Amino acid sequence: MIAKLKGIVDSTGEDWAVLDVGGVGYLVFCSSRTLGNLRVGEAASLLIETHVREDHIHLFGFFSTEEKQWFLLLTSVQGVGVKVGLAILSALTADDLMQAIAASDKVALTRAAGVGPKLAARIASELKDKTGKILPSVDSVVSTSSGKADVSSDSEVSHIMEDAVSALVNLGYQRMDAFSAVGRAVKKQEGDVSMQGLIREALKEFAQKDL
Repeated sequence: MIAKLKGIVDSTGEDWAVLDVGGVGYLVFCSSRTLGNLRVGEAASLLIETHVREDHIHLFGFFSTEEKQWFLLLTSVQGVGVKVGLAILSALTADDLMQAIAASDKVALTRAAGVGPKLAARIASELKDKTGKILPSVDSVVSTSSGKADVSSDSEVSHIMEDAVSALVNLGYQRMDAFSAVGRAVKKQEGDVSMQGLIREALKEFAQKDL
């Protein structure tokens, strides 16, 4: 089972890329968002979801852990196959998806090719209580924070973020609001990320909104 590929981007297409790993070209299907991060001739690393069927083996590639988590969550919904899953990830960012599902915004979901009103309603209904399992990708958070976050491991930061979200929920804040605030707080952290620091930044943001 292939979980990750690191190599040189050989070529790209509308919904695929070929990654040259040690002279072997792997065809990987991707969202337009992931493809936008790939450059032919340059090195790239993709997280892989391997689908094995009787008649084929397909590889699906993701630039971040967050995108892969969304793909697995979306394709768990009846009627959302791998192509529709990638189409949704191409049409909506992770934040857009989170907000659309939290607000049951079926119109936003139908922006993706292959998603009609009925399927959009099913996605919003079935995933409404499951999106809290997804935290922002640590890679994406750190890469957009201008190097401010100096952490030892992705798993460590994920645990700290989840603890901060849980603490805010216990204080009475909605999980979606806490999730978003903690994600933004990580980008503001100087040096090591701490739960206390994340909670403090999130509470400042909530206080400003209440003014």
